[in-house]
Amino acid sequence: MAVDGFKAAVYQGNLAGAISEVQEKMLESFNNRTLNIAITGETGSGKSSFINAMRGLSAEDEGAAETGILDTMIEPIAYQDPVLPGVTFWDLPGMGASNFPLETYCEQVHLSRFEFFIIVGYQRFRSSHAILVREIQKMRKRFYFVRSKADMDLDASRRQRPSSYNEEKVLQQIREDCKRGLEAEGVGHPQVFVVSSWEPNHYDFPLLRQTLQEELQSLKRHIFLLSLPGVSSPIISQKKATLKGEIWKAALFSCLIAAIPVPGFAFLCTFFIFRKHLFRYYSSFGLDDRSLAALARQAGKPVTELTAIMKSWRTAPITALMLLFHSVGAAVMITEYSWKRLPVFGAMVSGGVALVTIYCLQQKCLASVADDTQRVLSKALEAEEKKAV
Repeated sequence: MAVDGFKAAVYQGNLAGAISEVQEKMLESFNNRTLNIAITGETGSGKSSFINAMRGLSAEDEGAAETGILDTMIEPIAYQDPVLPGVTFWDLPGMGASNFPLETYCEQVHLSRFEFFIIVGYQRFRSSHAILVREIQKMRKRFYFVRSKADMDLDASRRQRPSSYNEEKVLQQIREDCKRGLEAEGVGHPQVFVVSSWEPNHYDFPLLRQTLQEELQSLKRHIFLLSLPGVSSPIISQKKATLKGEIWKAALFSCLIAAIPVPGFAFLCTFFIFRKHLFRYYSSFGLDDRSLAALARQAGKPVTELTAIMKSWRTAPITALMLLFHSVGAAVMITEYSWKRLPVFGAMVSGGVALVTIYCLQQKCLASVADDTQRVLSKALEAEEKKAV
């Protein structure tokens, strides 16, 4: 499995290899993966009727989603698609219903647990739609915007302007209104479908079905890619825990070095011990110059784009030098003077300060490098996410 290879590469500090494992996973391999599609939108927009139409059912058929004037739903309900493999539609409570106000809707329905979204709206593009769009984009997930009840809009237009009525022109105006609203929220190339759940063979309904079927595998791959930072997080934590167990060795060695009564010797040795382990962490996690260059080539990103998000990059040695100077350096100078009068006490103080300082600094540095690994890997995966759809 690609996930196993991805995990192994991350643990080995081979981030370029981890990206390679993902790139080599073919679209066909996602056929067995489930895609959970949330059907969301304001109350009364026709979400349940839309699900029935997508599944080829009427409201009276067995297993159909319950429809009605009143929105009494309090929990999302799952419906399997009878044709598309591994697709589950989730009928969500209506946004703006008495129990689901606009301000808390996304948290109440736990929008983040779903993988793809179809926003169902009617009439003009509204602020409630904008709230959903912003939340979905924040999660870096994708959606279709479905403008429902097209038959009612066309009937109203026909009644109001019978002499100049043009069906395609009205439908295009509806699409353009939705696209303008979506583009105002920063959505590039929004996918808008104007449909009527009562006429699933007309308007954009056939195109919607075809589009979902054609993009299904790439949508599943996109969700797979979004899940990888979560997959890598425990692997990075596991590796951090392993390296953390070795910090005591360096700290104890620094403690012994600090007990040598040579002016400045303890300070210099302690700093170089810290620096050595710092670059070891970079190499171990795959953040050294050579590994980053390989990752940049594999992900198709400039190295500078990866290093720009590394908070520990190039700054840790300087920070460590300052901290060591103020802590170990100052303490050692004091205790070295006390060697003449209290040699045992001076050795103990000098060694103790070095031990505590190195231990704390290396723990902080290790945590910083591990966090950088997660950030860099997520950044490298972004390029693959954009290719997924």
